[in-house]
Amino acid sequence: MLRAERYRHFVEYFSKNQPGAETELHYTNPFELLIAVILSAQCTDKRINQVTPALFERFPTPESLAASNVDEVFTYIRSVSYPNNKAKHLVGMAKMLVEVFNGVVPSDINELQKMPGVGRKTANVIASVVYDAPAIAVDTHVFRVADRIGLTTNARTPLAVEKQLVKYLPTETLAIAHHWLILHGRYICVARSPKCEICPLTWFCRYYERAHTETALIKAEALKLKKAKDAKRKKSLDAISKQLAKRSVDKNS
Repeated sequence: MLRAERYRHFVEYFSKNQPGAETELHYTNPFELLIAVILSAQCTDKRINQVTPALFERFPTPESLAASNVDEVFTYIRSVSYPNNKAKHLVGMAKMLVEVFNGVVPSDINELQKMPGVGRKTANVIASVVYDAPAIAVDTHVFRVADRIGLTTNARTPLAVEKQLVKYLPTETLAIAHHWLILHGRYICVARSPKCEICPLTWFCRYYERAHTETALIKAEALKLKKAKDAKRKKSLDAISKQLAKRSVDKNS
């Protein structure tokens, strides 16, 4: 199947079945989303949603967070991954947000990346979710699912994946496609044991096609070996039978 066809089938399926896909992080404004996305790196959205209510209540504005310190912020996020680094990032981000951007979360991806803790993935999330920009963030789920389905080819870095997705996906679907890929990777196309038996995309999925082709070849090879062993065993049994028959004839003679 041509890559363009895979993209078409991908967009058609999710446009029909998940037209309202969105982030599972809880937030009420761009500042809260920025905090949540920074915290979500190498951590589950479920855990972040457990932590952020108290954090948002204590630091409702960039100014309040900027006036705090790393030790205090740490007490609110101690249960997330890498809390020490993330506490530093949050305080640094808030200070820059106040001093450079007048407390307003910027829409430009390059400007966003100037803030501590904000890499390209986080910047793309903010730009696409908050400002509806034609950008797509690549996390581990997006990286894995795009490759398995066949949307990307030989893309070995998140940036390479991003470039291919931006090139082939319709511009108006880029923001939501990020959520399609994340949710599919989170609940169906999981890392270790993908749930192909319930996946609606198997009929055009490159991973499924390859896995089942390999399975069929393995089964065929196993059957071939079994037949060879059975034939060898039968030959040995025939030889033994002939020897026993000959001994019986010689004995009776």
